Amino acid sequence: MSGPVEAVKSQGTLGDPSAHEVNLNAITSNQYSLGQVGGHLTDAQKEFVLLRLEHHGLETLDDLPADAVFIIEKVDTMSVEEALAVLKQAIKDHNGDYNISSGDLDLWKKLVAHEQDSDVEVPSGGDLGDSDNEKAKDGIQISEKPHGDMMNETEAYDYTRIVDWSFQTRLEATVIAYWSPYVEVRSCTDPFDDPNVPVETLRVYILGIIWTGIGSVINTFFHNRQPAITLQAAVVQILLYPCGVLCAMILPKWNIGFGKYKMPLNPGPWNYKEQLLCTLFYAVSAGVPYVIDNIQVQKMPMFYNNEWCDFGYQVLLMLSSQFMGFGFAGLLRKFVIFPVQCLWPDMLPTLALNKTLMKPAKKERINGWTISSYMFFFIVFVASFLWYWVPNYLMEFIGTFNWMTWIKPDNFNLVTITGSNNGLGLNPITSFDWNIVNFNQCLQFPFYSTVTQYLGTLLGFFIIVGLYYSNYKWTAFMPPNSNALFNNKGKRYDVKSVVNEHSLFDKEKYEKVGPPFYTAGNLMIYGSFFAIYLFSVVYEFGSNWRQQWYSMKTFWKQIRTWRNSSVYDGFEDPFSVRMKRYKEVPEWVFFIVLLLSVVLSIICVQVYPAQTPTWTIFFALAINLVFLVPLTMLRAVSGTTFGLNVLVELIIGYAVPGNGLALMYVKAIGYNIDGQAQNYISDQKLTHYASIPPRALFRCQLLSTFISCFVSLGMVQFLMTGIKDYCMPGNKQKFTCPNSTTFYSASITWGVIGPQKSFQLYPILKWCFLIGAGAGLVCLVFKWYGPQKLTRRFQPTLFIIGLLAWAPYNLSYQTMGLYMSIGFMWFLRTRFTSWWSKYNYTLSAALTAGLAFSSIIVFFAVQYHDKSIDWWGNNVSYEGYEGVAGSLMNATLQAPDGYFGPRKGQFPM
Repeated sequence: MSGPVEAVKSQGTLGDPSAHEVNLNAITSNQYSLGQVGGHLTDAQKEFVLLRLEHHGLETLDDLPADAVFIIEKVDTMSVEEALAVLKQAIKDHNGDYNISSGDLDLWKKLVAHEQDSDVEVPSGGDLGDSDNEKAKDGIQISEKPHGDMMNETEAYDYTRIVDWSFQTRLEATVIAYWSPYVEVRSCTDPFDDPNVPVETLRVYILGIIWTGIGSVINTFFHNRQPAITLQAAVVQILLYPCGVLCAMILPKWNIGFGKYKMPLNPGPWNYKEQLLCTLFYAVSAGVPYVIDNIQVQKMPMFYNNEWCDFGYQVLLMLSSQFMGFGFAGLLRKFVIFPVQCLWPDMLPTLALNKTLMKPAKKERINGWTISSYMFFFIVFVASFLWYWVPNYLMEFIGTFNWMTWIKPDNFNLVTITGSNNGLGLNPITSFDWNIVNFNQCLQFPFYSTVTQYLGTLLGFFIIVGLYYSNYKWTAFMPPNSNALFNNKGKRYDVKSVVNEHSLFDKEKYEKVGPPFYTAGNLMIYGSFFAIYLFSVVYEFGSNWRQQWYSMKTFWKQIRTWRNSSVYDGFEDPFSVRMKRYKEVPEWVFFIVLLLSVVLSIICVQVYPAQTPTWTIFFALAINLVFLVPLTMLRAVSGTTFGLNVLVELIIGYAVPGNGLALMYVKAIGYNIDGQAQNYISDQKLTHYASIPPRALFRCQLLSTFISCFVSLGMVQFLMTGIKDYCMPGNKQKFTCPNSTTFYSASITWGVIGPQKSFQLYPILKWCFLIGAGAGLVCLVFKWYGPQKLTRRFQPTLFIIGLLAWAPYNLSYQTMGLYMSIGFMWFLRTRFTSWWSKYNYTLSAALTAGLAFSSIIVFFAVQYHDKSIDWWGNNVSYEGYEGVAGSLMNATLQAPDGYFGPRKGQFPM
């Protein structure tokens, strides 16, 4: 069936939204052959476009993919002058962008450098000024073979080799101006939009509410398991597809509402915008609220045992902390959403899966593979679902593959270095469980990000070994890598032994018990945290000051001209241009949400004995204003970031000494503003990519967050009483509460005891701030003046983030992911780009989805009511010191008077 090409063509100039819009229904209901499109281009040039867009191995050229048809038409109509302007701007924008392929950047520079001489043959890797350049008489030569054969001869294809200057200049500029310079983004988005597609429908709200409730139950339930199991948005995204299709089949075609507010209950087939919006409805609340740990630490008898921490207090704390981040999200848009360099790599798998489910690709053969992304997903999903039973129930030694400790499990030194459970995890092969292999999201983060963080984690290993075996600050009397605190006898520190009935510091009790002590892993982590804050201020602000200054100027301009300007003013990339069609959420709406959240927070600390001064709430707001932009920008570019929790702990510890409750409250707010703002804003980036109205997302996010708050609160009430030995180190279902334990430990050291005493005990920690600032300055100078080949992918902040991956986690959670990143994010991405573009993110989503479904079934079927299989393969990984944490030295036997550290009467004060 042939259709009019006009359905794909769009009107308007480059900066006009209409130039980026098509009639999607016409596209999907018609076929377009190679001869129907690009009337001024040769068939060879059109085939070159297909190869450039990674459409290798199409079975027929009589039914082209819609994105290829769109781009061919745009290349056909773009002028050389317009193309050169686009390329010059792209070179300026992406010259220091480490996510841009060096081959692409070099090609743009060569094309611009030779704008006076078209159709030039340039040898691969050569310069345009070389004397052996010769004029290509006919540009790209068409193959004498039938159409489609050229598509299979990818060995001879090299898009960086200039053989037709005018055409290639227009092609590169078209890809940038109408789509994206990043192959990762092009692999999971479309270069056009159809604003007439229904988006915010009633069935989106129905399904979104149902799955938000289900997901909040599951995610809260498994939150304090090590490692945690999460019903990720990608998993729910899969379930939403059949649910949406079913709704389209069975719901009556009624109009619900009255007057102009009527909405169709069933507007037709379930479409890709509904699917993504419903996914984001769930995604904004897919992460467990940070204050869950706060509530557990305050409420549970093994921690603070605050009986006044009732449901009313929990509601106020939950709502205020969750929505404060929402209020800050509006301030971030110009910094981390609209700039094209902020690609948010950790969000791309969601888009890839949405495209796989909703937009079946044309048949093609890629490196011998003909399977569709859709079928590939379900095959991998089933395999992952079945495989999870093996390492987590039938043969647990495959999941915790600490094979070197099997040699002599009672050898403490062997277990300390190589152990997965209570050791440091130095092991070349650590696990075959995807939940551990994918701990660092190895198929999502860029290769340089994974490698850089791993190198930082590896340095952390040597630091911990040095601290531990030198018995620095008595670390040898404790387990090497625990995130718990210990007393001077090597036992877990109990906060109730040093606080009064109001949970405030009791000097008389403290003089009997003494200060808490850090393990080697914990000590290294806190030193790294202190270093990274000043490092990030110096380096991130210094290296990105132009972009941040430009965004701040446009933001200030927006405030001054708020009546007449658009939030997209100053942003002319194709996604921002498309979004000009839709109404944005005004800044003042975000401000109102922020204001209401602050009011709820003030009520919370005034009505309940939280021992928290009101001014500390405004301190949390202020510190996020300083750090939120650079931290979010780091995540937007690299896919990872760090939190403000430790910095907040330190400052509040000085400002409100002896008060662990105030520290926990302000920490929950200070950290959650950052975390939730990034959560909300990352979803907004997805709607930016998919051209979904921002106001629709805003309403869905508000409702989803509200629902998840109350569901999570209900679930945590059950957890604290419904699971045997919950939060105990030896919990058989792995509910050891690593997150709550860290939260509890921090409240003691920096809240109850206070930083003044802690720095007396560990003076090296104070110097870490200066070390971080100095290192940031050195790295900044290198970034400015070092060789560009090295500085383009130089991101030292990620190296320090790698140091934070310890206590209680270790190298065993990182190593296998490194191998996967090398294989997929480097080798396949650079050598088999077409295969990678089609299957990589789909593979990641399928493996994670299968694991999530299987883990839920396994837990409730054979673990909640213990039906474990007692055999060597399920026991060997937990024998000896891998089953019970030990220490190099025994305080009772080897420490003076049976305890280590400062002598009684000389404790830090």
